[in-house]
Amino acid sequence: MKKNVLAIAIFTIIALPMQSHATGRMQCEAVDKANWMQESALEEKLVAEGWKVRRMKEDGGCWEVYGTTPEGERVEAYFHPATGEKLLVSRRGKILFKADGV
Repeated sequence: MKKNVLAIAIFTIIALPMQSHATGRMQCEAVDKANWMQESALEEKLVAEGWKVRRMKEDGGCWEVYGTTPEGERVEAYFHPATGEKLLVSRRGKILFKADGV
């Protein structure tokens, strides 16, 4: 039993640093954290545009937003971390919007 616990502990110590926290769907350009748009500012911007924001998080150097578009579609969307520009919007794996150059 002790060998199993030790093996799991060693595996965890080795495997965790190798995991990527990004989903891989979108990778934004590197922007210094000091220049990132505040989460609350992006949420206010989106709400003013008619979005309903359920959850936001950092992913792949972008702001990843789970919510509902002004058209009423539940989506996962990625926004530029400094400008709040919409970069990618998808629903159940289907891309609904992709910015030029992305």
